[in-house]
Amino acid sequence: MTTQFPSDFLWGTATASYQIEGAVTEDGRKPSIWDTFSHTPGKTHNGDTGDVADDHYHRWHDDIALMHSLGLQAYRFSIAWPRILPDGTGAINARGLDFYDRLVDGLLAAGIRPFATLYHWDLPQTLQDAGGWANRATMDAFVHYADIVARRLGDRVHDWITHNEPWCISFLSHMLGHHAPGATDAALAFQVAHHVLTSHGLAVPVIRAAAPGAQVGITLNLFASRPESDSEADAAAARRHDGYLNRWFLDPVFGRGYPNDILDLIGPLAPTMEPGDLQAAGVPTDFLGINYYNPTYVRASDSAQGLFKTSELTPQDYQARGFQLTEMGWPIDPTGLRDVLLRVHLAYGPRAIYITENGIATPDTVVSGRVDDPGRIAYIDGHLRATADAMRLGVPVRGYFLWSLMDNFEWAWGYSKRFGAVYVDYATQQRIAKASAHWYKGVITANSLD
Repeated sequence: MTTQFPSDFLWGTATASYQIEGAVTEDGRKPSIWDTFSHTPGKTHNGDTGDVADDHYHRWHDDIALMHSLGLQAYRFSIAWPRILPDGTGAINARGLDFYDRLVDGLLAAGIRPFATLYHWDLPQTLQDAGGWANRATMDAFVHYADIVARRLGDRVHDWITHNEPWCISFLSHMLGHHAPGATDAALAFQVAHHVLTSHGLAVPVIRAAAPGAQVGITLNLFASRPESDSEADAAAARRHDGYLNRWFLDPVFGRGYPNDILDLIGPLAPTMEPGDLQAAGVPTDFLGINYYNPTYVRASDSAQGLFKTSELTPQDYQARGFQLTEMGWPIDPTGLRDVLLRVHLAYGPRAIYITENGIATPDTVVSGRVDDPGRIAYIDGHLRATADAMRLGVPVRGYFLWSLMDNFEWAWGYSKRFGAVYVDYATQQRIAKASAHWYKGVITANSLD
């Protein structure tokens, strides 16, 4: 049965600056928190860093030609704050803006619609040294940075994302310590989340003023939080888990403030707020970006993740339940995407939704000049069908961005995980379009799935 998409459905791929650009000391760029974190022994797989990554800073022109050859209609990229304002504030680095000028012009010349993400985790280290996202001054710095970039690119870039995955910026990076800056302080994480969400809301009208006609949104990584069993205890655990992963971000973005059940749960760990913060965080946006990779099944627990008294299933648990796993150990279940899309639509009613990331790490190798990745094709196919199912139920999904355009520096996992539709030989920087890239081109051309 053919699954047809609307004629105006947008097909793209996504990347992030620190994951692909390299050139970390060139043309005035100064260190970000990810430069510091990745150069700290023991923080990343094999001590890998983004110093070179995919060398996109020098190879952007060829990379755009590659995108064009694959039929991509849109490209979501992030802008490196430390290229624009190397110290986070102060003097503007013209050479940094010039790079994104060239990139945007190149995309438009190739008929590719640019989607710009302003913050994909590479906070200037100077701002971190002054307290990072825990410092309210960083909110002001972000708004100033957004204004500078939107003024420069807003005549050509009409689609803007303020932040990518506030959950990762806050909890993964400041409570669990897995990502930069590597803190392990729950109260700090809640404060960071609040400042990130408030800065988003403060930046939205500034971007609109600087880029007339701009469509502005935020990207949240969302999960289908499901109980392991039918027990009341596991159902309550899934509700708490959903509050921590999803509702803590969805509720304020859609003007509801923070969920009361989570506020009651965390007590004195709740963030300090100033009058007007929640009103700012809830500013109406033009779209919501959703990053989805997998569902999470949880059970009640008095020990694991003690604050929320929940425990996520392990990869071994998922395998025992019959799930296939990605190279990340994540369960594959496209119904989770359908459920997330439908839940967000019914509960929050965003004007439009873009799937701004969805993809899979697979164990890709080059054989006779080819990279066959049937697991990736199956994953994308399943999730696109789940998207179509949600759209038939009225969910306003406007486009799909595959993560990722090409293999890259996968944060704490270094270069050990490959998410790309394009294979990158990191020693030579050769790009090889995988079988999935050619398949995806066919989907784009037909605007349908067979």
